[in-house]
Order: sequence, then structure tokens, then C-alpha cells
Amino acid sequence: MIVAGFGFRSAATEASLADALARAGATPQALAAPEDKAQTPLFRRFAAAQHLPVVAIDTARLTAQTTATRSPASAAARGTGSVAEAAALAAAGPGATLLAPRAISQDRCATCALARGTET
Repeated sequence: MIVAGFGFRSAATEASLADALARAGATPQALAAPEDKAQTPLFRRFAAAQHLPVVAIDTARLTAQTTATRSPASAAARGTGSVAEAAALAAAGPGATLLAPRAISQDRCATCALARGTET
């Protein structure tokens, strides 16, 4: 199971999310984001357009992940080095591995990371 984890700014668009996913380079079976972001109309529309389920990640699961990259902004705002990487790893379950570090959309409003695991 491959899960695409996302982090995104309030200025992000569906195009931002799609670009980050395309740059990540694989086809996921689910999309994940922090709880508050996973519930936004933007993320719900994007997931519906991709025909993929959404996994909402709570703060405890997000901050428990060890990420490959470290963004000072993500660390300050969310307590993790990469929201996208942490969301992907948490959603993919115990023993999940990143396929690659986060990819950043051209407009720099969204990040996406892919993790392989056994859960959603």
C-alpha cells in the first residue's frame, strides 16, 4: 500500500496538490494529511478528483514520526520536520518506509511524500 502524505499552506490550490503529487512520482492508494487539513473542502475535492480515500492524522501520530527532511516552518507549526512525510508514514502504519523525501509544488504551497506500508 502506498500512501501520499500532504502538507499545504492556506494559499494552496488543487493544482498545487496535483503538482506536488506528480512530482512525488508514484500512484498512491490513499491520501493523508493532518486532521484539520484533511477536513478542508480543498483536500476533500482533491481526494474526490483522485478517487482516493482520505486518512486524517492526529497530532500525536504526526509528531511521533521520524522524517527524512526538516523544515523549520513545519517544525514550528506542527512539531515535525516534514508534515507530508510524517502524514504518509503515519497513515501507512508501523514499519512504513518513505519512497523518497517530500516533493514541493512549483508554487511552493504544497508538499507531498510517499510511504509504503501495510495500513491505511
